Amino acid sequence: MQPNPLRYCFESGATALGGWLNLPSSTGAEIMAGLDLDYVVVDMQHGLIDYSDSLTLLASIAGHSVTAVVRVPWNAPDHVGKALDAGAMGLIIPMVNSEAECRQAVESASYPPHGRRSYGPSRAAIVEGPEYFDVAQVSIIPMIETSEALDNLDAILSVNGIAAVYVGPADLAISMGFKPGSDDPAFLTALDLIVTRSDAHGVVPGIHATTATAADRLKRGFRMVTITTDLVALRTKLAEDVTLVRAGLVGDTTQSY
Repeated sequence: MQPNPLRYCFESGATALGGWLNLPSSTGAEIMAGLDLDYVVVDMQHGLIDYSDSLTLLASIAGHSVTAVVRVPWNAPDHVGKALDAGAMGLIIPMVNSEAECRQAVESASYPPHGRRSYGPSRAAIVEGPEYFDVAQVSIIPMIETSEALDNLDAILSVNGIAAVYVGPADLAISMGFKPGSDDPAFLTALDLIVTRSDAHGVVPGIHATTATAADRLKRGFRMVTITTDLVALRTKLAEDVTLVRAGLVGDTTQSY
């Protein structure tokens, strides 16, 4: 079986740090998976990644000591089943706003008698072995990213089978009437509420962060924190190099020849 450090962090009480892939680059996936991270997410919702791309990225992640997670495009059985059959060991499921929608996500990701997932693990059986049905342990992670989800938070957290919830801070802020990147006290209070209620239900609180916000999110008690994204990191570093050279300054070298 592939290593699953994300699940270890969840079960041991440790904090998991992750990276995020928006670009359909197998080399980028290998670079990300080789870092000191616990999980790497293939983003099929807002990332520039289709299903064929995801297979290549998951293969690039395999063999590294990180957990391969997929954010599916939507909370739909076909998206969920295909991501799992491709070998995802964790699923982030967007826009889960109610107990019923959370139950749908769990059922889509679980074989009977606990769910409605159809058997046909294709690549997952190759990666995990012929005993996949008996050993498959998928971390199901619904997203909390609307005011409606906040209103239904305890009901969502009570659904059996979820390992964590994952805050989409931009959408949550927008839903609350703020701009993305908000640090309004009401928004921060909502984050604290998610942590407190998650802890009470024995569910890991997770969130999308940046290098600027990660320390704050960790201090607040989030235990699954995404700290870097390939697209943002590439754009930031390239812009920094151009700015330094045009200003006649010296920066870190970024080329090997």
